[in-house]
Amino acid sequence: MSTELLIDSAQNGSRIALLQDKSLIELHSEGMDNQFKVGDIYLGTVRKIVNGLNAAFIDVGYEKDAFLHYQDLGPNFNSLMKFTKMVRNNNYGNYNLKGFQNEPEIDKIGKISNILSKNNQILVQVVKEPISTKGPRLSCELSLPGRYLVLVPFSDSVNVSKKIRSSDERKRLLRLINSIKPANFGVIIRTVAEGQSVTELDKDLRNLLTNWEEGMKKLLKAKSRDKVIGEMSMASSLVRDLLNESFDAITVEEESTYDQIRSYIRSIAPEKEKIVKLYNGKAKLFESFGIEKQIKSLFGQTVSLPQGGYVIIEHTEALHVIDVNSGNKSNQESDQESTALKTNLVAAKEIARQLRLRDMGGIIVVDFIDMKRAENKKAIYEAMKDELKSDRSKHTVLPLSKFGLMQITRQRVRPEVNIVTKETCPACNGTGKIQASILVADKLEKDLEHIATIQNVDNIQIGLHPYLHAYFTTGIMSRRVKWFFKYYKWIKLIKDSSLPVTEYRFLDESGEEIELQIKSETE
Repeated sequence: MSTELLIDSAQNGSRIALLQDKSLIELHSEGMDNQFKVGDIYLGTVRKIVNGLNAAFIDVGYEKDAFLHYQDLGPNFNSLMKFTKMVRNNNYGNYNLKGFQNEPEIDKIGKISNILSKNNQILVQVVKEPISTKGPRLSCELSLPGRYLVLVPFSDSVNVSKKIRSSDERKRLLRLINSIKPANFGVIIRTVAEGQSVTELDKDLRNLLTNWEEGMKKLLKAKSRDKVIGEMSMASSLVRDLLNESFDAITVEEESTYDQIRSYIRSIAPEKEKIVKLYNGKAKLFESFGIEKQIKSLFGQTVSLPQGGYVIIEHTEALHVIDVNSGNKSNQESDQESTALKTNLVAAKEIARQLRLRDMGGIIVVDFIDMKRAENKKAIYEAMKDELKSDRSKHTVLPLSKFGLMQITRQRVRPEVNIVTKETCPACNGTGKIQASILVADKLEKDLEHIATIQNVDNIQIGLHPYLHAYFTTGIMSRRVKWFFKYYKWIKLIKDSSLPVTEYRFLDESGEEIELQIKSETE
């Protein structure tokens, strides 16, 4: 399976497309003023304590205060507050936590009002970007993600990704990290660390420690609402999380972004630096690679399936409903059960792709085509789980219910990608109303009379809809023949199906449009 990353630049930001085997599976947009990204760490100020929610609202500079629940304070919150005050008061210059004494952990079921007060300044990390009418969601369990490791300050635990199955490899990684990590820092070992040497792991750990120390130096002089540690750009974070042997190319349209990505890859995987390419084509990058066409076909309410069938996707604030239909595929299989199974399997693959592509979150209910056999229902369940293995968002898939419904929950940390694929009707400009079609022929003939007699134009051509063309040319004594005897000019009619039925254009012999020159009554 080949993987490509395309980065298309525009004045107001960039768009990032992730392709697998030339098929679009993820689409991200990054504006020039894109703040409050997942992973950003801010110095916030407590604005309000809400005991009923056991939560606080924090001012981090967004138009609405961010939300911080007690459960998101983390067990080492007291240590974080102590360290923050020491750094802010310039009483602690050793930012790598060497010699720092951690405070006791907070109560798991305590009250936020016993820990936080209004106007407290605290370090917080964005775990969910602003969505709809809600501000960012925050956490005080700070973490810095790297390529192989995630650094967790004020903790001493080392955990290995559950996706690393080998017992020997898990033991090896635990032994290595425990031997190189500094005190008062915990580490989460990511799946991609499997098989990596101690040199690569140590290099990643040192980079994360450097980022932490630079952020804490900023904290010393930071003001409330300031970003202390910023997550890297969307493109770089995708490269960090996804770069592997299957990556064939990273194509970038803008030179500054090209230099940034190339420099980053040089630092983490020098052998992959050559896959970064600067696009120099005349057409826009997404247009050249066919991405615009894929976007138009994939973000509509109805999405076609390969070999027939289609799915309909409906959205609400927290619930998404997907309906699977066989379409014209029903005659291709020997029986109804086989048709349903084959269509549902194809639909499961497309639905998994759509969840990633649109970044759909919350509850997703899928109405598959009804099947009677239990083994077929289980096959759909297993297929959906298998297709979602590569999805980086946390998700849960439940087996089909007796009504043929599958429930999926998927974590949403960013606003859903929603691209309007419907276009404004050129005939009515979106109003839903056009001029009376019965009058269009009369209006055309009135305009023709003015151009042929008053403006006295020769060699007149008219571009018009095929329906109008048929109306004016049908019969031996057609309306066009009558025009000839009236004006002594042969009018050439050109079929143009791109024109609405109520529109037409007058052209001269060179194909230039003839403007209707009507004098006003005041002249």
